[in-house]
Amino acid sequence: MAEYEKIVRKMLKENGCQFKRHGKGDHDIWYNPANGKSVTVDGKIKSRHTANAILKEIGINYHF
Repeated sequence: MAEYEKIVRKMLKENGCQFKRHGKGDHDIWYNPANGKSVTVDGKIKSRHTANAILKEIGINYHF
């Protein structure tokens, strides 16, 4: 099963998003200064649908 967490974090960095803070458990909060949106990223993303939803929510147009 694919692990999308590393790819999602890499894409967030490449698109100018910034790590904001740690959330509860293994979740992190990321911020996109271009549009002012924040998103929660789980430490273990195993579904491409979840990865796509995170990227869409923060404003990155990419699909796995």
